[in-house]
Amino acid sequence: MQKLLPLILVLTSFVGLRGQSCGLKVVNTLEGYRQKVVENPENELVEIIKAIPSVKLDIKYATKDNLVHQRVYKQARAFARKPVVEALQKIQAELNTQGLGIKVFDGYRPYAVTCLFYAAIRDTTFVAAPWHGSRHNRGCAIDLTLINLKTGKELPMPSGYDETTERSFHDYAGGTAEERKNRAILREVMTKHGFAIYKYEWWHYDFIGFQRFDITDIPFEELSK
Repeated sequence: MQKLLPLILVLTSFVGLRGQSCGLKVVNTLEGYRQKVVENPENELVEIIKAIPSVKLDIKYATKDNLVHQRVYKQARAFARKPVVEALQKIQAELNTQGLGIKVFDGYRPYAVTCLFYAAIRDTTFVAAPWHGSRHNRGCAIDLTLINLKTGKELPMPSGYDETTERSFHDYAGGTAEERKNRAILREVMTKHGFAIYKYEWWHYDFIGFQRFDITDIPFEELSK
């Protein structure tokens, strides 16, 4: 893993990253996004907590407690495509019967943020390559963990969120038995309801069928208009 580039340089150029697409088809206007929703209501980017009020949020990229140690979202919010949120509703309901719930770290991620991450990290294991785009950019990836409903605390996992070591891998055999069991509980319920794992990050799940959704580059604050 290369060292982070000087972040002041990366973040200074952040505004300029919007609109870049590396040759990809990117929906980057509110009008274009609205037209996609008219064509197919499943294209709507739904705010997760409005659809599932019991979900907890910890939007790391709206703080400096994240991979690049800088705030890259202006608002601490999480969105996902309509069928993704519908699947999360089923997951939350099932976990609740076990005294558990989900905490979301990230959902839909504007494409410009993916460009920023790659500019800072220059690694395609823990960040997406801009020339491919991310499932987050399609509104079809969720970063999340499990919480205890009574205490509200996160269940122990083999690594922290966004940790760039092998401890984050799904097949990591270390850690405690409790941590591995919690990782397995999350994996079982997510894959049962239409998500696939990303083998290098236990917290990251891709909605199956993400390919039918467009890479999108619209900030949260514009989606609210």
